[in-house]
Amino acid sequence: MADWAPIAKEYDPLKAGSIDGTDEEPHDRAIWRAMLARYVPNKGVTGDPHLTLFVARLNLQTTEEKLKEVFSRYGDIRKIRLVRDLVTGFSKGYAFVEYKEERALLKAHRDANRLVIDQHEIFVDFELERTLKGWIPRRLGGGFGGKKESGQLRFGGRDRPFRKPINLPNMKNDFYGEGSSEKRNWSREGTRDWRTRDRDHERSRDKRWPERERSWAWGDSERERDSKEERSRGRERKDRDR
Repeated sequence: MADWAPIAKEYDPLKAGSIDGTDEEPHDRAIWRAMLARYVPNKGVTGDPHLTLFVARLNLQTTEEKLKEVFSRYGDIRKIRLVRDLVTGFSKGYAFVEYKEERALLKAHRDANRLVIDQHEIFVDFELERTLKGWIPRRLGGGFGGKKESGQLRFGGRDRPFRKPINLPNMKNDFYGEGSSEKRNWSREGTRDWRTRDRDHERSRDKRWPERERSWAWGDSERERDSKEERSRGRERKDRDR
């Protein structure tokens, strides 16, 4: 946690696919492709990467002239490269703006992000292809950002930085931590009391049961004797009447 940062210092496809950079297994095929990719930055690109700004989410109708008009407000521009399709020549929606001074670069990075150009809200960040170690472009499953519905969100960049992992303190559990022995002993003693009480109750009931049987037997013999006496008295009355 000491070296944790919301912005990636070195590109790792597995970490970029995790919301907090702690995933240990890839969860989509794009991450697998990025992990297996052996990407080498385009050596044909010229200019100073530390003075170059990456501009994305452009309107496909936006031209180099429009970009120069907007970004020249922040300082002197050395070069603008609008990326186009090699076959059709149409814009791919992103460009690179190289400034002459670092002060202009930092100002554009701070103020031009989310600027609306030709009805499109643009995204601005530093160039990463030649400055971030291990960089994998989005077409190979890497990159940052992305759309939620695509299921290929990438974290660690300006647009979607890492979220700080939850660092739970070592909390003592009342049951398993200190003081638990007393509670366990108390609970065991309580169960032992209940068991002893039930056992005593069973024993007392077993003791009382023969007494009840004897009382019932004694009661039966008394009733039989009374009935015999009643029958004998009835016979005596009959003999007198005769």
